[in-house]
Amino acid sequence: MADLLSNPGAARARLRELLRTASDDAPLVAPGAYDALSARLVEQAGFAVVYMTGFGTTASLIGRPDVGLLTATEMIDNARRIVAAVDVPVIADADTGYGNAINVVRTVAGYEQAGVAGIHLEDQVTPKRCGHLSGKQVIPAGEMVGKIRAAAAARRDPDFVLIARTDAAAVHGLDEAINRARAYADAGADLLFVEAPTSEDALKTVASQLRGLAPLVFNWAEGGRTPPLSLERIGELGYSLVLFPIGTLLAATSGIRALLETVRRDGTPAAALSGLPTFEGFTDLVGLPEIGALEQRFGS
Repeated sequence: MADLLSNPGAARARLRELLRTASDDAPLVAPGAYDALSARLVEQAGFAVVYMTGFGTTASLIGRPDVGLLTATEMIDNARRIVAAVDVPVIADADTGYGNAINVVRTVAGYEQAGVAGIHLEDQVTPKRCGHLSGKQVIPAGEMVGKIRAAAAARRDPDFVLIARTDAAAVHGLDEAINRARAYADAGADLLFVEAPTSEDALKTVASQLRGLAPLVFNWAEGGRTPPLSLERIGELGYSLVLFPIGTLLAATSGIRALLETVRRDGTPAAALSGLPTFEGFTDLVGLPEIGALEQRFGS
């Protein structure tokens, strides 16, 4: 069904092109998806890239916080389902790579085989924590350099995008985070991601110090520690890729709660139905017409 499913290389080349053409006036926007359905909704809303959120994946798969509870297998399986559901490139959270540099080699192979267009790896210890939670710890910078070098060597498709994320700002300060990002760029990272700056001045410093080394990622974590700047301002600062990681998850949570409150109050969901997709509309959304066309084409 998804045209790019049979040719993941086309999705990766497309992501490279989108990043190349992203500008100060129009950074590339990647809303978060936590499952195949939310990914389809992101695509159908007209976005050119889907971001698989680790926070949302953890919440949707096991109903728990993002504190390193999921395995590489669980994350890669979710990525594979998301890739199969959409025709646009998917960038996936790969946490710490699930171990040392040797583990990272296997992690990259798994995500690449799943068809994703790119991943980000972070320099937290294992088990990690969401980048906007307190209590983070980071590994030595030299160890992370080795992991980035291993990731770059492990990819079979040179268009597979490697994003290096550092969480060091919350632990050792902004200067250390910037120095680490420089080292990660030298090690082969395609994009740089300094997680959770807490002020616009800090975001400006990151951009001024790192711009030109590699495209920069802005994590617009809904309700997180980074100030919620406008897309125009983010572009002015020099960020090329903007993630909105958990808005879809929060919206789904709010909608489900509202529906359940109606059922509990009234005994049925009737009063809420006017605000929901119709049954027929939903089956169209998830591709029933495509199934019908395939049945006509291949049925006896």
